[in-house]
Amino acid sequence: MTVRELRIPLGERSYPILIGPGLLSGNDALAGLARGRQVAVVTNDTVGGLYEARLAASLAGAAALVSIRLPDGEAYKNWESLDRVFERLLRERFDRRCLLVALGGGVIGDLTGFAAAVYQRGVDFVQVPTTLLAQVDSSVGGKTAINHPLGKNMIGAFHQPKLVLADVGTLRTLPPRELSAGLAETIKHGAIADPAYLERLERDLAALRACDGAALADAIRRSCEIKAAVVAADEREAGLRATLNFGHTFGHAIEAGLGYGHWLHGEAVGAGMVMAADLSCRVGLLDAPSLERLRGTIAAAGLPVRGPAWPFERYLELMSVDKKARQGTPEFVLLERFGATRVQSVAEAQLRATLAACTG
Repeated sequence: MTVRELRIPLGERSYPILIGPGLLSGNDALAGLARGRQVAVVTNDTVGGLYEARLAASLAGAAALVSIRLPDGEAYKNWESLDRVFERLLRERFDRRCLLVALGGGVIGDLTGFAAAVYQRGVDFVQVPTTLLAQVDSSVGGKTAINHPLGKNMIGAFHQPKLVLADVGTLRTLPPRELSAGLAETIKHGAIADPAYLERLERDLAALRACDGAALADAIRRSCEIKAAVVAADEREAGLRATLNFGHTFGHAIEAGLGYGHWLHGEAVGAGMVMAADLSCRVGLLDAPSLERLRGTIAAAGLPVRGPAWPFERYLELMSVDKKARQGTPEFVLLERFGATRVQSVAEAQLRATLAACTG
């Protein structure tokens, strides 16, 4: 399998995404960025034991190399973990030329990126995503954040990495549940931007869930292409980029309401996409066969298609703390058809009907 390269075209902030096997060991692009600099690898207890030693071969030229291991899980994407990173950097006297390397899934990538965005007013960082969800989505685009008990990803910054290394070999160690969670974001990309890609995912679901390397590399490449195009057109989510949040208004509410880590992000987004598609039907946009097709695809990926059975008021409270909300009133990414979206508010009766139909 050959290494594939994409670029995020953002002028002086442009960077490459490398996709393929064996990228952790002896990677020239990462070695060039690390040479002569203080480098901190931020990872978690699980991933660090699997891949940190292999990554060290690409960092041999660093002037100093330290490892910062955080607890594993969405529940630790918080101020306390962020401060552990800052404290270690300060104790090691890391300066403004240092490089942070995020080795792990979306939690590590988001937290490390945010640390890089604000440490000494901004330092360089590299994304080395090791989960499918991170490789197809969260490692690309420069959105960095930590969670707050009242809302997911509500404290963060836009800060683009210098490089993304998506080593598909790391996906072989993922539990099936984590692999399915990553498929949620690929399905999202197909639904909002590329109906032909959605069809291909539906056809290849068995191979993807079996961790077929070629099928995964193709999906990662196409998802990254879709996200790269959106990010290049709307880096700071002023308009078009909000469409990437299809299913996320409901999904983030589920994550926050259950407690971070109870459901994986992709699981919450899977149910959230069904809810958003149902709502799209109720406002007169999406046809019913498309809703049922999407519901079936999400279920076939091993993802939940119903949200928790909470009262309407609880969902509304959780969704009011959302980056698309306007003065506490939630707005939703809705499907007009596969490949076409819009962002809008909805009538309370329509939202109530969707929650009644898609939860419990």
